[in-house]
Amino acid sequence: MSVNLFDLTGKTALVTGGTHGLGMAIATGLANAGATIIVNDVLPEKLESAKKEYAENGIKVHTYVLDVTDEKAVEQVIAVMEKEVGPIDILVNNAGIIKRIPILEMKAEEFRQVIDIDLTGPFIMSKTVAKGMVERGYGKIINMCSMMSELGRNTVSAYASAKGGLKMLTRSMATEWAKYNIQINGIGPGYFATDQTAPIRVDGHPFNEFIIHRTPAGRWGDPEDLAGTAVFLASKAADFVNGQVVYVDGGILATIGKPSNEN
Repeated sequence: MSVNLFDLTGKTALVTGGTHGLGMAIATGLANAGATIIVNDVLPEKLESAKKEYAENGIKVHTYVLDVTDEKAVEQVIAVMEKEVGPIDILVNNAGIIKRIPILEMKAEEFRQVIDIDLTGPFIMSKTVAKGMVERGYGKIINMCSMMSELGRNTVSAYASAKGGLKMLTRSMATEWAKYNIQINGIGPGYFATDQTAPIRVDGHPFNEFIIHRTPAGRWGDPEDLAGTAVFLASKAADFVNGQVVYVDGGILATIGKPSNEN
């Protein structure tokens, strides 16, 4: 009897901040593979809008208002989720922010806010959800890292610090929890075509030209390119993959680049 290694039927997946963009693309991919989807956000109106968008694509989602940095609230709401929807088999730590501010102009409060949401949030969510995974002897955690886990860039010091930390948190969680049959891995997206990047993806825009030239694949990523990686890491196919970060970047991190006069 053949087994579909990528079938997520019967699994419940929580995608934090899965109300738009890459988070929604990942949640949609997991749903199409058979998973039941839960998404959270701090704003009820964003959850209502997302629920309608998912429904238009034939996907039923369960939505909860939740701040991933509030440890007490996370413990309470996770308990409600698991009672109302079911045990969480897959956690995708996607919620995050970025502040583009030069280091010399950035206030410590602004730096801490990024660290709190992008790094402490995944720590709180993971340790809370993992308690049930340990008891059941099964679980998948996917952390949304970034190319900024490996590279620096002007004005994103807090974001890069958080994502570099998230890469190492991924490895530390894998080290501690692998013995419980929990796999913890990361995804490092490159530059993707989303609503947020639409203004800089127009022909002739300097950054659009830079990304297309800098990426060996010669294009921006499609959100569906990311969904496949998430399905893989959430599935039985990745049962012996642990503590890794898969960079879905069209080859950017593989190359030093090419001269500006080279096609």
